[in-house]
Amino acid sequence: MARRLGKRKQKSREEFVLKERNKISDVITDDRTLQNLRKMFSRKVVSEVSFLISTGKEADVYVAHSGDAVEKRFVALKVFRIETSSFAKRIDYITGDPRFDKVKNDLYNMAIVWCKKEYSNLRIAHDAGIDVPEPYGFVGNMLAMEFIGDDSGTPAKRLKDTDLDQPQKVLHRILGFMEKLNKVNLVHADLSEYNVLMSSGKPYIIDMGQAVMLGHPKYAEFMERDVINILHYFRKRYAIDMDYEVVLEKLNSNSGQDAYVKA
Repeated sequence: MARRLGKRKQKSREEFVLKERNKISDVITDDRTLQNLRKMFSRKVVSEVSFLISTGKEADVYVAHSGDAVEKRFVALKVFRIETSSFAKRIDYITGDPRFDKVKNDLYNMAIVWCKKEYSNLRIAHDAGIDVPEPYGFVGNMLAMEFIGDDSGTPAKRLKDTDLDQPQKVLHRILGFMEKLNKVNLVHADLSEYNVLMSSGKPYIIDMGQAVMLGHPKYAEFMERDVINILHYFRKRYAIDMDYEVVLEKLNSNSGQDAYVKA
């Protein structure tokens, strides 16, 4: 008889941070990436790279101490992987975006375009009053942005890992962000409980690299998918039931009435 395995004990973010210290050299090994890091130092955006906090197929994120050009203590440094082939799967988020209509088909250039695209999307969202990490600058395949976390350098938890005291309020705030994005002709295109951080009870939208502008052939499809994903999560986790068609209609309304922004 097969033995039933219990759930593995989940490590706290503090334990994760401690474990990931000193792993920087395991990922930043490419000469071009190291050169880009030196430029971040010379521009005084970063003064010291501390430790890895997130790793994925397309990018790794580090906590870094800020340089003189940044007022806050820490910087989140996102390094887009050059050797990965998964960028080929992201072509749908680039093709059709008028800002990036000429992309060379090589991995390093794709990483640079993705980095530039995330910087541009974050800038649009931040200027629209949406809670996203403020972008500080980018060099090649490296993006520096606001660190979302506490004063010790411990990153904020994702929405999926947080037990919300006021889930209805958080949901409406996220829908408000989506509404504001739509008003500046942008859709996140991959919004879920994995791409929202919770800090001091407030949601912050992250991972904006795949966001596309109005005019992209899949803009409406991506908007609908974002709505479905977020509503499904809050329905499953907190039993908050909202009709996605009604929400989608309000988000796309041209009446000028902000359905969720002020919630």
